[in-house]
Amino acid sequence: MQKVDIKKETDNLIEKMFKAGAHYGYGKTRRHPSVSPYIYATKNKTDIIDLEKTAVLLERALEFVKSLAAAGKVILFVGTKPEARNAVKNVAESLNMPYVTERWIGGTLSNFTEIKKRISELENYRKDSVVGGLDKYTKKERVVMAKKMEKLSRYYSGLIGLKKTPELLFIVDARAEYIAATEAKNADVPVLSLSNSDADIKDIDYPIVGNDSSIPSIKFFAGAIANAYKEGAMSAPADKSVLPKTS
Repeated sequence: MQKVDIKKETDNLIEKMFKAGAHYGYGKTRRHPSVSPYIYATKNKTDIIDLEKTAVLLERALEFVKSLAAAGKVILFVGTKPEARNAVKNVAESLNMPYVTERWIGGTLSNFTEIKKRISELENYRKDSVVGGLDKYTKKERVVMAKKMEKLSRYYSGLIGLKKTPELLFIVDARAEYIAATEAKNADVPVLSLSNSDADIKDIDYPIVGNDSSIPSIKFFAGAIANAYKEGAMSAPADKSVLPKTS
C-alpha cells in the first residue's frame, strides 16, 4: 500500500513538472555531457528531459532543504536572468531569505567581509533616512550620497540582513551563474541548482535537471524549494519553529 502511495505522489509530481514545461531541454548540439544521463529522448533536434529522473533529483534536494530549515539555516537565492528574477525574489522574500536578482557581485562569498561592509553602509543609510540622520549633511552631499546608495541598493538590497555566508546557494541556471557556483564551491557552500541541458552539473551538489528558461518551470521549482523549507521549519523544535530571519 505504501509503495502505491509513493508511486502516486511521484506520478503527481511528474505531471506537475510536465504542465510547467520542465521537460523541455535545448537543442541536442548544446547538450553538456554531464546532463546526458537525464535526457529521455531527442525530438526535432531538441532534447527532452527525463522527468522521472528529475523527480528523484528534486526529492533529494527537497529533503536537504527541509533539514536546513529544521536547523534554521540560511539559503541565498540567485537568479539574474530576466525569466528568473521575479520568481527568485518572491520566493526568497516569502522565507525572509537573502537573494541576488540583478548581477552577482564577484566576492559575495569569497570576500564576504568586504561585501558585508557595503551591505552595512546601505542599511545605515536607510536607517538614517528614516530617523533624520541625514540632516547634518548639505543638500549637495545628500544628492551625492543618494546616487551612491541608489547603485548600492540595486545590487545589495536583497542581501540586507545577511550577516554571514549562507548554508546553501540556490541558483537558477548553473551555466549563467557559474561565477556564483564557483565561489560557493571554493567557500564550501553547497549548491542546489535548477539547470537545463546545456549546463555542467558535475560539480553541483544538488542538481535539478529541468527547464531553466521558462517562467512557469522556474516558478514551480522555486516554489517547491520554498514549500520544503516551510515544511522543514514546522518540524523544528518549538523555539525554532518560525522562519529564520537573516538579520
